Parts: sequence; C-alpha cells; structure tokens
Amino acid sequence: MTLAEALLHSLKRYGAEEIFGIPGDFVLPFFRVIEQSGILPFYTLSHEPGIGFAADAAARCRGSLGVAVVTYGAGAFNMVNSVACAYAEKSPLVVISGAPGLSENQGDLLLHHQVKTLGSQYEVFKEFTCDQLVLDDLRSAPEQIARVLRNCLEQSRPVYIEFPRDLVDAPCDTVPLLAPSSADPQALAACAEDILARIGAAQRPVILAGVEVRRYGLEEKVAELSRRLNLPVATSFMGRGLFSGSDCPFIGAYIGMAGDAAVCEAVEGSDQLLMLGVIVCDTNFGVSARRLDIRHTVNATDREVQVGYHCYRGLSLAELVDELLRQTQANTNHADPVKPSYPRGLEADRSPIVPTDIARAVNDLFDRHGPLMIASDIGDCLFTAMDMDNTQLVAPGYYATMGFGVPAGLGLQAATGQRPLILVGDGAFQMTGWELGNCRRYGWDPIVLLFNNSCWGMLATFQPESEFNQLDDWHFADLCGPLGGDGVRVSSRAELQVALEQAVATRGRFQLIEIMLAEDARSATLQQFVEAHGRRLAKQ
Repeated sequence: MTLAEALLHSLKRYGAEEIFGIPGDFVLPFFRVIEQSGILPFYTLSHEPGIGFAADAAARCRGSLGVAVVTYGAGAFNMVNSVACAYAEKSPLVVISGAPGLSENQGDLLLHHQVKTLGSQYEVFKEFTCDQLVLDDLRSAPEQIARVLRNCLEQSRPVYIEFPRDLVDAPCDTVPLLAPSSADPQALAACAEDILARIGAAQRPVILAGVEVRRYGLEEKVAELSRRLNLPVATSFMGRGLFSGSDCPFIGAYIGMAGDAAVCEAVEGSDQLLMLGVIVCDTNFGVSARRLDIRHTVNATDREVQVGYHCYRGLSLAELVDELLRQTQANTNHADPVKPSYPRGLEADRSPIVPTDIARAVNDLFDRHGPLMIASDIGDCLFTAMDMDNTQLVAPGYYATMGFGVPAGLGLQAATGQRPLILVGDGAFQMTGWELGNCRRYGWDPIVLLFNNSCWGMLATFQPESEFNQLDDWHFADLCGPLGGDGVRVSSRAELQVALEQAVATRGRFQLIEIMLAEDARSATLQQFVEAHGRRLAKQ
C-alpha cells in the first residue's frame, strides 16, 4: 500500500464519505491516486473558498469528517477563511495540502507559491486547526494520521495534513483505528450527580442545546434526556435546526430580545440552565435582556463541564449525556410537547415581497411537498430562516462569513443525495454563487432563493447612511441558463408562489429564484436584532 492509499483508506475508516478539491501542481500526484483508486467520491469546484465551505457543510450535516484537498500556497491560503469558519463553529474538517517534495527543500531557489519559508503555511494553519501533521516520516505516518483524524472527530475542529508530492507513492503500512478517548468514570459520575441535583432543586430548569449536539450526533439522546427530566428544550441561534425530527418538549430557538418573547423568558428566567454544546458568543447571547448568572448555569462544551463555579475537565459532551441518561429513568408521564409555530398562509397577490412572505411561502411549500434541508448564508436570509419550519440547517451563524450558502448547499447534496434549499443574498452570491455552474457535472439540483435588494442589506441596516453598501443589479436569473440551471426573477407574492412550485417540479437542473426586495425590506427578526443591539450599545 502507498502512503496516498493509506491516507485515503484511513479517511474512509474514520467516517469521510467524499472529498472536495481543486487541483494544483503540488497536489497533482495525490489527485491522480484519489481519482484512479475510487476509494472516495471526488468533487471539484471552482474556487478554494467554495471547496472549504462545501466540505464544512458535509461534515456538519453528518457529524463526521469533511475533506478538502488543495495545493500548496496559493490554494491553501485561498481557503484560510473557510477553515477559520470551521474552527470557530466546531466543524470536523480535514484539510490536506499538497506540498513541495522533500528533495525540493534542498535547493537554493525559492519555489513558486512559497511565501516566506517552506514551513510558513504549516505555521499559519496551526492558528485555526486543532492538530497538524507533515507526512515526511513513513515509519510514523500511520500512527500520526490516526492521531490527527481522531482529534478531528473528538474535538470537532479542523486538522491540517501537509503531503510532500514526492512521497505519494512511497510504501506505507495501514493506518490503525484508534479507540476513542475516555473520561475518568468517577469524575463523570460525580459531574452528572451534581447536575441532576441542581436540576432537581430548581423551579424553572431549561435545556439550551447548541452546535455540539449536532456535531456529535446527540439529538435523540438529548431529546430523551429532556423527556426523562420533563425539561423544555431551546436551541441557540447557531443550533437552529436541531430536534426537527424529535418528539421532545422543544420550545424554539433562543435569540434573546430578537426572538420569541416566551423562549427568551424561559431561557433567561431559568434558575438552572443546562447548556449542552453551546458556543458562548455574541450571536448567541449578544442581545440577551439579562446577563446569565453563572451560579445557576451548567455549560458543557469543548470537553469540559462548568457547573456553577466548578469545572470538570476532560469530559466529552457525548459521555456526559450518556451518563445523565444512565442516572435517570425513562419517563412515560411527560407532557405532550407544544411545538413552536411558524408563519404560514401566503396571500398570493400582486403585493411586493417582504422577507416574512418568503418564510410563509417556504413553510406552505413544505406543507405541500415535505421539508428540505437548508443551507443559508449570513444576512437577512438567515434571520428569515428563523421563521421557517425547524428543518436541518447549516449556516455561519457565529463566524458570520459571507459566501457560505451556495457551496454549502452543494456540499449538502453531495453528502446526502437530498435536494437542499439555499438561502443567499445578492452580495454573498457575487462571491461564491458561480459554484452553481458545477451542478451540471454532478447532477445536483438545489433550489436557490436569492434575496436581491441591490445592497449589502445587513450592513446597511447597521449603517444606513453609507453609500458603499449599494450594489448594482446584476440580473442573476438571466445568467442561469449558461451555468446549466433555470432562473426566474419575481417581484410579487403571486409570482413567488408560482416560481416555488415550478422549482420543486423541475428536477435535474438547479433552480434559482431571484426575489426582488425593496432596499429597506427586512425580516422582523433582523429588525428586532438591530434594535436590541442598539439598546445594548446605548447602555454601555
């Protein structure tokens, strides 16, 4: 077995199901093996940021490895933003970069794509990956690959592997499958006992679930825990989409003062808040009406559990949830859950479209045809998604990078085979929307809702006086034919409803609906978020 084959087989054994990549000279030998071996399906896109976002989305939706393969220097550095997003939002992304061969390190000439030293790229990626490896030692390579891939899964964060091109065909042993790390059983039991005692003494306990619940595949277990303890469950803003198929007392997404008042009161008024896998960041808590009291919170994230002022280290979220279930009994007397309601019943008339109309139209569509997975970009399209049915969703809710939505949607369809719904603004579409041109090669047919207000709408919301937020009207729908899809521009509710039905009925080609919005049109959720943010700033 060669080193390249050993790496590919290990990726598959550790849960990868496909590879996304863009070729370049330093990675061509490895690409040859990827293509000829057929060990994993292989998809190429048009630009490295899209590769990173697609692989990230594949990892998010499955809770297993996503893989992005690029060339040295110009390729890898071009993907830095995508990898940073995956690190910030805890996505298990494996970055593999081709590199100059070991023999090329001995010359006195600078190599093309080299920035400073040949090791500069490795040092840069150390900043936003949880483990790194240069495959320059064939004897230790199997154990090192196994370590890096296990860390990627256990920490649910990106890792970086640098592959010298002259070692691709070097002989190598099989990569071992390492046993998962495990916590101290006594510490785990004590932590669970502590948490359950606090919940038992509380009057208004609540579970707040975040992204790690999805990353580690714990939705059903957390739902069962909520039923056993009779606890209402909310998700963080970033955890939106959790429990879409679970029968648990789910009350909705918590967005502080920007969201549903009842959810806000349940979370912020809780006298024992059990936070499971929640990233404590401004998008999750920045517009909270009240500051969380650490004395009455449990925060389980990043392999540690903060119980009040006491910290238990080395405990994974999965182990904690299993231990909590072990120490509780099944409950057959729990109340029937009251599901959150979302706007429905679009009036299909000639009125201009506002973002809430889009949410109504999508929810009506889901009622008629069944739900779709959603990949959303940042901006008002994501805030509008908060009014759509609680279906599986991937979005850069914390890192808030533009350009995520379209390539993420392609990653979802590649990973699951299911048709996704993509929500994207015109500004973000200008960045990565052209990746739709790759759908024809692979038979992908996402439905794209393009929110076109001819401006960077969310930025204009915060600073409306700035003219630089204005964008030209590119007539995106007219460009879809040459890209291999169908596009239609709509400006009324009736046109939107007709276009959605046509999009669902048409398979085999991507369908883009360019929704024309007034420059000042915004969702109620975004409006509330901006107002709440302003009130918070005024108090500082």
